[in-house]
Amino acid sequence: MLNRSVAPDFSPIKGLTLIQPELKNYDNGMKAFVFQAPQQELLKFEFVFNNIFEAVEQPLFNTAMSAMLKEGTASLNSAGIAEKIDFYGAYLMPEYSLDHTSLTVYTMHKYVDRILPIVSDILQNSLFPTNELDTFVRNSKQALQIALQKNDVVARRVFYQQALGNNRYGAVPTLEGYDALDRADLLQLYQQQIQPANCTLFVAGNVDAGVLEKIQVYFGEEWQSVTELPTNTAISLNDTKGKELLEQRSDALQSAVRMGRLTVNRTHPDFPAVQFVNTLLGGFFGSRLMRNIREDKGYTYSIGSAVHSLKYTGLFTLASEVGVDVTQATLTEVENEFDALRQEKTTQEEIDLVSRYLQGVMLGSLESIFSHVDKFKAVYLSGMDLSYYDYYADVVANMTASQVQDIAIRYFDYGRLVRVVAGKKG
Repeated sequence: MLNRSVAPDFSPIKGLTLIQPELKNYDNGMKAFVFQAPQQELLKFEFVFNNIFEAVEQPLFNTAMSAMLKEGTASLNSAGIAEKIDFYGAYLMPEYSLDHTSLTVYTMHKYVDRILPIVSDILQNSLFPTNELDTFVRNSKQALQIALQKNDVVARRVFYQQALGNNRYGAVPTLEGYDALDRADLLQLYQQQIQPANCTLFVAGNVDAGVLEKIQVYFGEEWQSVTELPTNTAISLNDTKGKELLEQRSDALQSAVRMGRLTVNRTHPDFPAVQFVNTLLGGFFGSRLMRNIREDKGYTYSIGSAVHSLKYTGLFTLASEVGVDVTQATLTEVENEFDALRQEKTTQEEIDLVSRYLQGVMLGSLESIFSHVDKFKAVYLSGMDLSYYDYYADVVANMTASQVQDIAIRYFDYGRLVRVVAGKKG
């Protein structure tokens, strides 16, 4: 009989089993990665495109183009697309990120032949109707005006501009930028970017012969590039010197704090170790920042840090909102935590806690075939393969106090952070 007064033994996590997809290349230049799960009747089709930028980078055009993909084609207006998608219980979602634009659709296997023609129509015949563009601009400007009243939005915008610079990564939307959106420019960008030579398709579920045949017809044969694929230029990024900026908000009751700096991305050998140290500092509920700033001092409800991997750089960020009377005290305590990471050896107990947490998060993130798609996509779009996760697991399982301190010294220097406060410093 199970003795519930005795805790179960801890067992080390050994080996991750990740699904290697089947690659299919099409004559029109599209690549497809197929993740087979014959028992999964819900299918996911995710079309991913590299973002195209002109010499003068205007990422707001890419954002608008992505948002308006399902706003009308030559044969269906926005209401018609929405009605058909809803009728068959499907879900259609365009998404924009700093490096990629995607169009994702979830549908039941039995309705694939109804849904894929709609997606094909969107990818080949979107019109960006003037009335829909006017609505998008009006709604976006309204949302921006409301957002700019929030300290956390102001702090984030200033931080991105200062830390990332005047480029596609550091640009922020403005009212003038929305007014400058033009249908002809969106159509030109659409024709350059949404084409098969610039597309990678990730498809998962019960991808049987019938589904593969429909992909071949709708996206491998009927879909052809209408313009030459432009060559994207890499962006030049320089790590800025540490500085502190105050966006004074005289009526603020809380201050939004955001800080960070450029760091390495997933392609760098130190990236898993940087993620480890970030987790220890502020990457989970038991982190040092949470224990100090929230639990001990009571300055905030939430504080956290993260490491983001982009195509041309990595980015470390830290964010919180605190009462204006404890803003300076919060900054002091955050600096103290950075100094402690660099000056003192971390205990083995804390290292083991973070290691088990990160290994558990990795296992917990593999709950379905769609999770395997996300894991593969993350490394594939970074020019890597699934062996990265073996390396990641090995680093996380074998971190030492000396390694934590070394990473902290090299990558977690408070004095080199761009530090932004929107509100007041008490």
